[in-house]
Amino acid sequence: MGDMTDTISILERLVSFPTVSADSNLALIDFVESYLTERGFAVHRTVNEDGTKAGLFARLTPKDGAVDGAVDGAVDGAGVLLSAHSDVVPVAGQNWHVDPFTLTAEDDKLYGRGTTDMKGFLAAMLSLADRASKVDLKSPLSLAVSYDEEVGCVGIRRMIDDMEPGIGLPDLCIIGEPTDMQPTIGHKGKLSLRATCIGQSGHSALAPQFVNALHLASEFVIGLTALQETIAESGLKDEAYSVPYSTIHVGTLSGGTALNIVPDRADIEFEIRHLAADDPDALLARVVEVAREIEDRYRPRFDGAEIRIDRVGGYPGLDMPAAHAAVDRVRALSGVNSIGKVAFGTEAGFFAERGIPTVVCGPGSMEGQGHKPDEYVTRDQLAACDRMLDRLLDQLT
Repeated sequence: MGDMTDTISILERLVSFPTVSADSNLALIDFVESYLTERGFAVHRTVNEDGTKAGLFARLTPKDGAVDGAVDGAVDGAGVLLSAHSDVVPVAGQNWHVDPFTLTAEDDKLYGRGTTDMKGFLAAMLSLADRASKVDLKSPLSLAVSYDEEVGCVGIRRMIDDMEPGIGLPDLCIIGEPTDMQPTIGHKGKLSLRATCIGQSGHSALAPQFVNALHLASEFVIGLTALQETIAESGLKDEAYSVPYSTIHVGTLSGGTALNIVPDRADIEFEIRHLAADDPDALLARVVEVAREIEDRYRPRFDGAEIRIDRVGGYPGLDMPAAHAAVDRVRALSGVNSIGKVAFGTEAGFFAERGIPTVVCGPGSMEGQGHKPDEYVTRDQLAACDRMLDRLLDQLT
């Protein structure tokens, strides 16, 4: 049985690394890489373009090189992958009663940025890695530690091509995002988008003679609102979600430099959060059609009128069949029979797209603690996670 003190001790160290997405995570990655290498894991590092951030894939295989076949529900000998991201959301502007980068224990609660999202699971992964290094595995244990998840799953998108040559394709992937230890089989995908609206600059005294970029932008927002209403009325539905259809949300609109100048540019940031069964490219094509209709109305007045739409980021959705053997396996591991779907996104879809059965299950509550001041995870939740990973280690041995 895993030692809860080990997990909490590792969590204390992980929280001390201020891995806000805007900053480097290399100190944490160096620590994790050294920790795993010392325990016999083969570790592959993937760095970002400017070398300021990195992610890891690591694998521990049976000492004799022999890999058994099916093990307590495993499909073959490729083993299990556990995955966590290393970055955390900012603390600026939040009112904390403790230092967010020092683990602080108060009764059952362990406070600190990332304790729930999701260094608690990462600590449990590393604690398991230590235990696994001391036994004879019959099936491989693999770990993934990514970066820049909080800013649109940027890191795993860059890392994913290194997975198969680095650790192979496992039988099962468990993403340890906070779900109160409930196996979670679905979430929506996301497209992050920017619309650049181009009009004409001129003096506001002659405003009707020019095409105002903010007018283009306003009509585009109205068009997106109408498209959202159509999707809500006649689009695909999944009643497992509180909002059971794909959504289009406008987050920011900016433009103009002075009141007496007709603005020649306006920028809109918006997103599509889509059901996994909804084709995001098809939804985007409908958005582009809205933009083209507006351009066509303005181009007789100014042939340079344009609404240019660019993809900024995003991630695929997840929709695991409830009857899949991997779901039953995680239910048995977690000790929780109920399954669900979550509103927030994860990296799970990237693994599922590679054909890996993937389930989200981890300690803590995103709704209750994630991204909030005084973020915490309870000792009970960490203990439940340790128990799940102990059962997994039993399977792998």
